Amino acid sequence: MVTTQSTTERFRTEVSNGRISIDADPPQDKGGGGAGFGAHELLEASFAACMNMAVRMCALEYGIALEDVQTQVQLSRPTVDTVRFEYGLELRGRLSTQQRALLTAAAETCPVRQTLSKRLEFQSTARRAAAPDGSAP
Repeated sequence: MVTTQSTTERFRTEVSNGRISIDADPPQDKGGGGAGFGAHELLEASFAACMNMAVRMCALEYGIALEDVQTQVQLSRPTVDTVRFEYGLELRGRLSTQQRALLTAAAETCPVRQTLSKRLEFQSTARRAAAPDGSAP
């Protein structure tokens, strides 16, 4: 589970998984200070990190001498009803065509991509905060 906590700075937010924390903050042109990841950048980061880790796990599982992998992800909105994750994958090492294909397939089927490819639903589990006088809102 990920939780967030507002800070004393305008929109800056601490994001934590209970073990480590990072800062999220809108860019200056959106009213923030730009002192952390933007919310959509966190979506991009999740997909990019997942692809990177999936490729490295696959290389380890199959004994592939992968030297390095770099992923890039950018979210775009080509139409009002479409959100597109544009991504790149750079594999470094003396890799055969078959090895490159296997590693590319691992990236393209990573768990975050699988999650984002499904129908999404949103359900609130948050409790409402009490009013300043202690009464229910």
